[in-house]
Amino acid sequence: MDLQSLIDASTHIVFFGGAGVSTESGIPDFRSQDGLYHQKYDYPPEEILSHTFFLQKTEEFYRFYRDKMLALDAMPNAAHRKLAELEKAGRLKAIITQNIDGLHQAAGSENVYELHGSVHRNYCMACHKFYPAAYIKASSGIPRCECGGTIKPDVVLYEEGLDGDTLDRAIAALASADLLIIAGTSLNVYPAAGLVRYYRGKHIVLINRDPTPMDGQADLVLHEKVGEVLSGITVTPVNA
Repeated sequence: MDLQSLIDASTHIVFFGGAGVSTESGIPDFRSQDGLYHQKYDYPPEEILSHTFFLQKTEEFYRFYRDKMLALDAMPNAAHRKLAELEKAGRLKAIITQNIDGLHQAAGSENVYELHGSVHRNYCMACHKFYPAAYIKASSGIPRCECGGTIKPDVVLYEEGLDGDTLDRAIAALASADLLIIAGTSLNVYPAAGLVRYYRGKHIVLINRDPTPMDGQADLVLHEKVGEVLSGITVTPVNA
């Protein structure tokens, strides 16, 4: 059993991805040896990226956020491009991502469920006016709306809940999938990682550089880079 044959036999694939999908685009992950959790800041990244920290130390939050979370020059890599190709061919039905970088959409994917939001959506907390990521990147201190309100990224911080509608759509996609590809995630971040239990299909493929809690449940485990694995896949349209 190999990845190519599993994909060729599937017509309702769901891809569940994490930070490791974007590391090949130059965006650091959190938990690997060279990830954000192993770098030095005045506060731990998980504290900075919390709802409480955002409210109490907003300027310090944005100093870290602009420096480490707004990788606006990053481009889609081989994994993003291959997933967009699979969707266009009618085999991939949904991407469920923990990433907030928007690279799946930049590669051409349309059915993307962003569990943790997106850096590309930012709203005034007072009047709810929308601001693009470039506005946040170019600002200094605390980004302000023209009404004077504080602008907040539409990303799910620690202590915040996931969007209910996004969750419902992701669960529905998983429940109807015939192949689940889990990639680039440690499967240690909840509640996102818990969503995979809604999958009822035949096969699970796991692609991640390091072992995960689900390695023993997957039909195929590849401890390799996601882009390198997916770039070797040949995509054929359904019913071709």
